[in-house]
Amino acid sequence: MSRIGKLPISIPQGVTVSIDNDNTVTVKGKLGELKQQVKKDITVKVENNQVLFSLPENNEDKQLNAYHGLYRSLINNMVTGV
Repeated sequence: MSRIGKLPISIPQGVTVSIDNDNTVTVKGKLGELKQQVKKDITVKVENNQVLFSLPENNEDKQLNAYHGLYRSLINNMVTGV
């Protein structure tokens, strides 16, 4: 599991994060709206004003581990940008 991907993303005041059924994360803020499609194998949840990413149990796929950290970084930059 990615060390970066394990870190939660705090959602600041004035920013909303929503997740669609097709794993599309939408971030809205006063500066605009951004969307990012996340791979189906990665679970994205919004809990307690934080965005959390998790991988399936017994994951041995190195590529999926890399995507875990990548998507966490992309969503974090989206939250910072809006």
